[in-house]
Amino acid sequence: MSVADRPAHLTEPRWVRGVLLFLALGFLALFLLVPLAAVFVEALRKGWQLYLDAIVEPDALSAIRLTLLVAAIALPVNLVFGVAAAWAITKFQFRGKQFLITLIDLPFSVSPVVAGLVFVLLFGTQGWFGGWLQDHDWKIVYAVPGIILATLFVTFPFVARELIPLMQAQGSEEEQAALTLGASGWQIFWRVTLPNIKWGLLYGAILCNARAMGEFGAVSVVSGQIRGLTNTMTLHVEILYNEYQYSAAFAVASLLALLALVTLVAKNIVEWRNARYLRAAELPVEYPGPAVAIKPAAA
Repeated sequence: MSVADRPAHLTEPRWVRGVLLFLALGFLALFLLVPLAAVFVEALRKGWQLYLDAIVEPDALSAIRLTLLVAAIALPVNLVFGVAAAWAITKFQFRGKQFLITLIDLPFSVSPVVAGLVFVLLFGTQGWFGGWLQDHDWKIVYAVPGIILATLFVTFPFVARELIPLMQAQGSEEEQAALTLGASGWQIFWRVTLPNIKWGLLYGAILCNARAMGEFGAVSVVSGQIRGLTNTMTLHVEILYNEYQYSAAFAVASLLALLALVTLVAKNIVEWRNARYLRAAELPVEYPGPAVAIKPAAA
């Protein structure tokens, strides 16, 4: 519906639309574009050579490798948990269902710093399991396992929270139809459920990966910030900045900014593809649904 076709009480004067557009663009420029541009300007202020030296410096490379390692572990774990939780919540009725949903939302309401402190309380030297861990020569806090656990805690809602409303909207008619044809649980998942949720799953994976690489609060508590060992990229940036190595700090921060830009582009592409998929799904004649070829189970 065009502006001319809209009811009079819904049509704003041109100057109102102009002011709202100016305020929105001004807000984005002031709080998003200007800080983002400042990161790259400060990173390259002293030239490309210093920029490259800051990135290939041993501690920086160690921080980059640790960040990639943590994300590489957190992402598949969250994918498995997110799909399993979303499937259980949307396809089955069971006791404790609402409690499970509340647990999934817990990291959104708990400060990451508090989450890190909880892991210290549990696995630290003076923690509940600290003595047992020391007796078995296992180290979690102030080591890589603690960073992985903290990252898993702050990132596990993303995939599940993207899939739950999507799977609720889709319903379970197609799965039930496949079940009546004799399909097994794995056949239903791979040939019916997964094709229907693939774009939502990819969207959640993008958000989860971005949070895993950019997490600071929980990781800073459990890592001990040991240079070259337990520093992620975000922690390495803080250390460089506190040591007044501003150009090096902004150089490493620019990598995180590039990650944010790539995430934004990927997010928009997935949203566009998902919107196309949903529009097609509303046209049953032109879009009959995913092709499902399932052999009846043997009698």
